[in-house]
Parts: sequence; C-alpha cells; structure tokens
Amino acid sequence: MRTFRNGRALKGMKKVILTLGNFDGVHLGHRKIIKKVVRRARSLKLQSAVYTFDPHPLKVVAPQRSPLLLTDAATKARLIKALGIDNLIFARFTKELAERHPEDFVRSVIVNGVSAKEVWVGHDFAFGRGRAGTAENLKELGRKYGFEVFVIPAYKKGGHIVSSSRIRTLLHSGRVEEAARLLSARYSIKGRVVRGRNIGKSIGFPTANISAASELVPKNGVYAGYVSLKDGLLPCVVNIGTAPTFGARPRTIEVHILDFRGNLYGKKIEVAFVRRLRSERAFASKEKLVAQIGKDVERARRLLRARS
Repeated sequence: MRTFRNGRALKGMKKVILTLGNFDGVHLGHRKIIKKVVRRARSLKLQSAVYTFDPHPLKVVAPQRSPLLLTDAATKARLIKALGIDNLIFARFTKELAERHPEDFVRSVIVNGVSAKEVWVGHDFAFGRGRAGTAENLKELGRKYGFEVFVIPAYKKGGHIVSSSRIRTLLHSGRVEEAARLLSARYSIKGRVVRGRNIGKSIGFPTANISAASELVPKNGVYAGYVSLKDGLLPCVVNIGTAPTFGARPRTIEVHILDFRGNLYGKKIEVAFVRRLRSERAFASKEKLVAQIGKDVERARRLLRARS
C-alpha cells in the first residue's frame, strides 16, 4: 500500500476506484465499503484508494464538538492496509478545506487529484462547506465530470447501525465486548509506562502505570485484557480510575501483567480490552482490596485462558 500525505504526488493515480470518509475505528461498516472497493478495483484491473482526513474535521471546525477518536492515524493506516487497499491518502484538514464548495472539492480531489473512475461512499457521506454536499449531490457531479457514484446502505448488527459514535458510547459505558464485535477487533489503547505511586507493588500486585496516547479510554473499572510486548500478547488485569481506597487522586490506568517480571518504565505498550470485570469502588481496608484483586486476577486468568 502506498501512503500519501496532504494530497501530494497523486499524479501516478489514474482511474482509481475511490472511497472517501473519516473511517475512525475502521469498523464493520467501514470494512464493508473498503472491501467492496478492493474487489471492484481488482475486477476492473484498476487500483483502489481510500481518501481520509487528518486531523478529524471537527477538530478544526468545531473543537468543542470533536469526538474522542478510536484510532490514531498509524492504527487507521494499519487496519486499512490489512484490507488490501492499494493507496491511502491522508488529506490535511484545514479551515480552508472546510470552506471549499462541494464542486470545487470534487474537481480538485476526485477529478484532477486521483482521476477516479468510480466513487463509493457510505449512506451518511457529506462533504464541502458546511457539509452541504450530499451523496445525491456527488452523484450529480459524477454525471457532470464523468465518474460513477455508488452509495452503500447503513450496515446493521443486532438491530443497530454500526457507527463510530455508537462504538464510542459503548466504550464510555465499559461495554468493551460489544464494541469489539462492531470493530471486528478488541478495542485497544496505546501509551507509555510511567512511574506511579507503587501502590500495586506494595500490596503484592505490581502494575505498569500508563500515560495514554489514545484519546478514548473506556469507563472506569477493572478489565481483563492483553498487553502487547515484544514477547507477544500477555494476559493482564487493567484498572482504570482513581484508586478511591487510597484517597482521591487523578484518573490513572494501571496494568497488572499476569506472571510477569520485568522493568517496563519508559516503554510504549498497547493494551487490548477483553471484558469489564467490575466497577471501581472504595474498600473498607487494604486487606479487603487485596482479597478482591486476587479474585479479579483469578477470574481474568480463567477468562483469558478460555479465550486463548
């Protein structure tokens, strides 16, 4: 897969099969569109392309309404590459781009930029100034400029439309298993291991404190999951919250890796969530907390062993 930044050097692309969108999370609905584009391009012996934005448009035009993103650019690129796309275009979203008239966007990007033969979009696709351009407008412009437009209906699972916003709602509620079904992968966060207060170590359950680089961290609570290290995926218990038993403090992410001995300070790691085990709460004593953590660890061990 070739990756282009800021829409530069697109001259090598001619008559591609193109799809456009934010694709945050690269969820099942996104995958359906991208796979169709890949199959269509191969059947016509043409190249496939994804055109997306960085940063998310709302971070530029309405930061107060901007969602917490499910994937960073690198993760998005990795997931899209796995689907077989030939070209990935990250367009730098600016206020100037936001003010473009829909037809101007079509001329500069779809016609002159990639010379698209076909454009495939989702049912809720909108573009141009004030999102004034709709899928129907795109079809009209396609007839004018000589490309065909295909609109993919909403993808539903369990009676609900699969969308990035629904997945965010599930994660904010701690429903990581449901989110994983819509993402077609476990939700994970990235971060660097930093020094904490060593409370976990003092009570027999050493933890790696994570300074999260990912924007969306699931609801406070205790989770079973996996940590990705050079040794592979290692089972873990994750606590997200304020450790109320030891008094108020800022929200932290603490990871206890089962049967692990080693120094992770300063390392970048990724934590994938499998299931929420319980909510975070204050315990009457340190001893009661230790007893509960022991139960959490054993429950996580059984759960993850069954999943392996």
